Amino acid sequence: MAAMDEGALRVRLAQVMKAMDERGLNRGTSGNVSARCGAAMLVTPSGVPASQLTPEQMVLVQPDGSTAPGALKPSSEWRMHQGLLDRRPDINAVVHCHSRHATILACAGRPIPAVHYMVAVSGHKGIASFRVTVSGREAHSSLTHLGVSANMAAIKLMAGLVELSERLEREADPASPFTPKGATLTIGQVNGGTAVNILARECVFIFDLRTPPGLDPMAILADFFARAEAMDVELKARAPEAGVRVERRSLTPSFAPEVDGVAEAFARRMAGDNGPGRVVPYAAEAGQFQGAGFSTVICGPGSIDQAHQPDEFVEISQMQRGAAFMARLIEDLSF
Repeated sequence: MAAMDEGALRVRLAQVMKAMDERGLNRGTSGNVSARCGAAMLVTPSGVPASQLTPEQMVLVQPDGSTAPGALKPSSEWRMHQGLLDRRPDINAVVHCHSRHATILACAGRPIPAVHYMVAVSGHKGIASFRVTVSGREAHSSLTHLGVSANMAAIKLMAGLVELSERLEREADPASPFTPKGATLTIGQVNGGTAVNILARECVFIFDLRTPPGLDPMAILADFFARAEAMDVELKARAPEAGVRVERRSLTPSFAPEVDGVAEAFARRMAGDNGPGRVVPYAAEAGQFQGAGFSTVICGPGSIDQAHQPDEFVEISQMQRGAAFMARLIEDLSF
């Protein structure tokens, strides 16, 4: 579009407005289109239905907002177009429409999710994960008095975690921006026993707890830790080699949205992101940077929906957006 002369741009703007009208993206005189034209801007006129637009009616608006004598009045939203073109030198046109579905969502107060993932993320949950090893004493399952089943003991601990996870769900803050809204706890791995007729010598399970900002995972798990310690004493009383060992695997802090965050504003400018604030339920390193005093934001290609799977992938279009982001970043930091 940068190579088009003014006449070609006028024709193209009229074509785009008519095409949007035919597709139901606009009605009557709603919607407007603009294009960069040298240092000035061509924009559709105010109050003219798309079906009646001609190339000659497009209005050339100078950087100071002035127009040629006798020109039609530019769209009432010409300042929005001019501001976008001034702020984003990498784009050459702005299209503003009133599509039916977007209008319905707006009237209902429902957000429109991003169609790509190169957007600013200003918050994430923290994660604490633990490996629990329950040791017992092997014996034939017909001679339970001679052994200690690690599996049976581990099930009791896991049942307590299930109850905790259900309570956390019930107590979630309904105003939380996260989905799921509250802390979540899941047991991801369980391994124990050697045969159906042998009391298990060992059972190992691993669980994680994901917490929104403001919740202390260690405090949430205090009762579980106490229960594990009590069971350790109980099992050792039955067999000295038995017991319970809880090992912390990770303790990643949460990332809280920063009011008027400098990093978020910068990432939004680089990504062309003017959508609502976003938080994610997964954990990353942003909380650690924030804890060290840095203004922090997450922004990158790909989606958690495709992560940690055998066919994990990132769409090529997302990588292209990521490359464009880095190019704008390099250009911005070069001056």
